[in-house]
Amino acid sequence: MNRRIALRHLALISGGLALIPSCDFSSDDILAAYENLKVTTSQKQLLGAISDSIIPAGELKGALELEVPDFILVMVNDCMTAENQVLFSTGLAAFPAYAKNTVGKKFDQLSSREKEDLIQGGIDLQPAETPEGEKDRAISYFLNTTKKLTMQGYMASEYIQTEIIPYSLIPGPYNGAALISENQKPRING
Repeated sequence: MNRRIALRHLALISGGLALIPSCDFSSDDILAAYENLKVTTSQKQLLGAISDSIIPAGELKGALELEVPDFILVMVNDCMTAENQVLFSTGLAAFPAYAKNTVGKKFDQLSSREKEDLIQGGIDLQPAETPEGEKDRAISYFLNTTKKLTMQGYMASEYIQTEIIPYSLIPGPYNGAALISENQKPRING
């Protein structure tokens, strides 16, 4: 190989390497899985933190471990009207600013009790007939919908339906003389 060509390539590579640190590759792209919603990765993580605050992990798995945020986004994307999807997305986008203005910290920096109080305060918001009231209405709708769908997704998850509350499609035979112990798992349908 010619020495001049090798030096030219070396200069181009070193110049390119010098420019890489100044480039910002941390774009927050919109997730393509939800065609009707414009949800970014950071918004999905925020939704996961909110759902995990609603049903935290303890003795049982939490909402985040059961992938409830994916359930919420699928339900909003597939089952809600376009107006409600816009309201949900607006509330999701406005929630970080609401948390910052209300508590003075980002949502992920709060303690679990502060997160619960913030979520409950957002659910109980009474919006006024102002532009700020529309934002409050969107936040309240977002949090109410998130809470409802978190509980629905959690209770319908495979983990709950198979390990915690065994679900049988067809009720078993009737045995009127069976004693029920405290260790026995409840049957939810007979």
